[in-house]
Amino acid sequence: MWKEFKEFIQRGNVVDMAVGLIMGMAFKAIVDSLVNDFIMPFISLLVGGSRLAEKRIILRAGATPEEIVSLNYGSFIQTVLNFLIIALVIFFMIKAMNKLRRKTEKAEAVAEPSKEESLLTEIRDLLAKK
Repeated sequence: MWKEFKEFIQRGNVVDMAVGLIMGMAFKAIVDSLVNDFIMPFISLLVGGSRLAEKRIILRAGATPEEIVSLNYGSFIQTVLNFLIIALVIFFMIKAMNKLRRKTEKAEAVAEPSKEESLLTEIRDLLAKK
């Protein structure tokens, strides 16, 4: 079992996945800062000056904050904004990568001769040697 686990860990896919996960977490921190520090202040101005994340509907009041039951819709909206921004950035990244991939595939397709061209080139070279 240890040998199988060692082989699994040493595969390139696992390492790539780990790097992607770490980069994703760092990217999420950047997007969270963008939303919290740049976008949300403007939205807060539009909704009455208070922070959107603090907007809520109190379902049951209580004497202490622990006893209050509330529907925290502001926090939900902020989380949805984070998701939409991350999805938009990933969409543009994948779109750019696909564009680069298509350019590379076109360059490879042009660079490689067809089978007929290869055979004709070989025949030409053989005839030139005679």
